[in-house]
Amino acid sequence: MESRTDPHAAQPVGQWGAPLGESAAAMILVHGRNAAPRNILDVAVVLDRPAFTHLAPAAAGTTWYPYSFMADTSTNEPGLSSALAMLKDLVDRVAAHGVRHRHIILLGFSQGACLAAEFAVRNATRYGGVVAYSGGLIGPPGTTWEYPGSFDGTPVFLGCSDIDSHVPLERVEESAAVFERMGAAVEKRIYPGMGHLVNEDEIAYVQTLMDDVVEAAT
Repeated sequence: MESRTDPHAAQPVGQWGAPLGESAAAMILVHGRNAAPRNILDVAVVLDRPAFTHLAPAAAGTTWYPYSFMADTSTNEPGLSSALAMLKDLVDRVAAHGVRHRHIILLGFSQGACLAAEFAVRNATRYGGVVAYSGGLIGPPGTTWEYPGSFDGTPVFLGCSDIDSHVPLERVEESAAVFERMGAAVEKRIYPGMGHLVNEDEIAYVQTLMDDVVEAAT
């Protein structure tokens, strides 16, 4: 039974690829609004790197927080804080199985991309990578993201359409600037007329990133 104050605690976690503890590299995949782990694990299958441990947590009620990622953050509570805590617990669980942070990739799509990006800036360290497919940092217009820590060269990928009805281009630009200021190696790709989806170029970039992480981990 979900808690009203911590709705995403104790939700199930989908898996694909190598079992946790049997790989030195892991990817945490965060699904979008009105979706489920099986949806984002479809991306893992397309990425086709079964040597990775792939973990996809489930949002209570299929949604991480109720309103737009650009709404006042107080209106998205307690879902937002619960989701951020859930990701922290999952990253810690992966690390406890011997996977170094620099061998963990955080990847999300849409609402999940926003959550993964926001988690990363609040918990900056050297990750294997941070991938935001059609998303950006969370907060209303005028937000400044001032958090301690450094990404120490973490590869960060921000991919989005120039006409995405859910994600303003300005927020992608702002997010890229925050990651760069915090020491990430940012790859920002804006795709003309793409819409709200993941394309082959974005898949290819992440496949190369995953190959680099596996090589570094072995």
